[in-house]
Amino acid sequence: MFSKGLLGYLPANILQGIVGFATLMAFTRILRPSDYGAYVLALGVSSIAYTLVFTWMESAMARFYPAERNADPQAPLLYGTLYRLFAVIAVLFLALLAAAAALWPTQGADQAALKFAVVVGLAANAPRSLVKLVQEQRRSIGRVSAAAGIDMLMTGGGFALGLVFAWLGLKGAAPLAGLGAMAVVVLPFFAREDWGRAWKGQFSAGAARAYSQYGYPISLSLIMTIVLYTADRFMIAHFLSQADAGAYHAGFSIASRVIDVMFVWFGAAGVPAMINALENGGQASLNAEARRQIVLMALVLFPAVAGIISVAAPLSSVLIGEGLRGKALAITPLVTCGALLAGLNNGYFLLSFTLAKKTRLLVLAMLIPALANIALNWVLIPRLGLIGAAGAYLASFAIGIAAAWTLGRRAQPMPVPLVDLAKIAGAAGVMALALSLIPPLGVALDLALKPALGVLIYAALAYGLDLGGARGFADKALARAAVGYKPMMGRR
Repeated sequence: MFSKGLLGYLPANILQGIVGFATLMAFTRILRPSDYGAYVLALGVSSIAYTLVFTWMESAMARFYPAERNADPQAPLLYGTLYRLFAVIAVLFLALLAAAAALWPTQGADQAALKFAVVVGLAANAPRSLVKLVQEQRRSIGRVSAAAGIDMLMTGGGFALGLVFAWLGLKGAAPLAGLGAMAVVVLPFFAREDWGRAWKGQFSAGAARAYSQYGYPISLSLIMTIVLYTADRFMIAHFLSQADAGAYHAGFSIASRVIDVMFVWFGAAGVPAMINALENGGQASLNAEARRQIVLMALVLFPAVAGIISVAAPLSSVLIGEGLRGKALAITPLVTCGALLAGLNNGYFLLSFTLAKKTRLLVLAMLIPALANIALNWVLIPRLGLIGAAGAYLASFAIGIAAAWTLGRRAQPMPVPLVDLAKIAGAAGVMALALSLIPPLGVALDLALKPALGVLIYAALAYGLDLGGARGFADKALARAAVGYKPMMGRR
């Protein structure tokens, strides 16, 4: 299931990476720095609201559907309960949003642009969550092509509509409006079977309690994650300026986008595989699956971090508008390493609590680094500016991993193959050192030569040190290629 998911979700995650960089390229140039800053702040507000209000239902769908379908593939209690809850919550959420928008006073053009972006982003949350409910059901049972197709349509279509809305003058609200509009377009084509199940299913108060007791702590923990990702923007806007918040987000996007997309890719395939391993094979099966996944994550992501840092300067000149570029580049190394720790924390160590269904511990595991992040930003931003915010991000996720591993021993301990991880980190470090010795050759040559050379260096080290069984895998691949080559030679 894991291997199938990795292959099936690869195109969707490649598209996410491309669109992420295209979004950065387009909107840092189309929008004024203050309007881009308004988009960044509105994205933070809408993400917190989305997680607080809707994400717990998506989490319940992902975790409970694989078990409930064993009794009835239609899962009538799950569908009847979750979709009725969604309808009530969405109506109340939008009504509250309308009232808040009417009461929100604004002074000046920048404040008006920020208000509009926030309102649009919040309104887009309801249709986006309904799409996500559909996607999580497909993902939970291995319907990879359907889940990946929804993801690709949302990603590509949302970006295209965002550009249209920017051209129409929506300013910082444009990217968020694009995502909401695309969700409305996608829903009728993908959600018909789900709406039918929901209509036939019955509401169960007991099931609602079970789903909320499982899912809401996950939402609270994810809010802590969002705090780790967004509190620094608001504090930068407070201590420095709204434009500085935009510059920080731009640099953050370059440094973390590829890493985040890769972890999303691994998670889309890996989390359902771990759940199914635990449900069907018990502890031993889970340990084997988890060990395999973290080693593979390290094999791919450790060198990716080294590579991004090596090409940060030419990459920023291509992706970021000139007005934001200099400040954005300065934070790249710290944020890239922080993104690696964030991905390992969120995509591996925190799974201890969802696998064990002890999600209340998950809240505590995320509260610790969230509070540390706020405290560090409060101290460091006034003294070090954007560098201080990046350093706080890195340090808080290091604290987060320590907290998650310690608390996870009380829930579902996750294996940590330290020797394998250390060897992989050492190989990635050697690769980074070798690339750092190459003098600047110009943007085009740097972006073409350094990644290719880095792959060759790392591949040689992986084969020589047999990182994660790379030597055996490569030998088998070469043997299969040789077997296929001989019949071709015979036909000639």
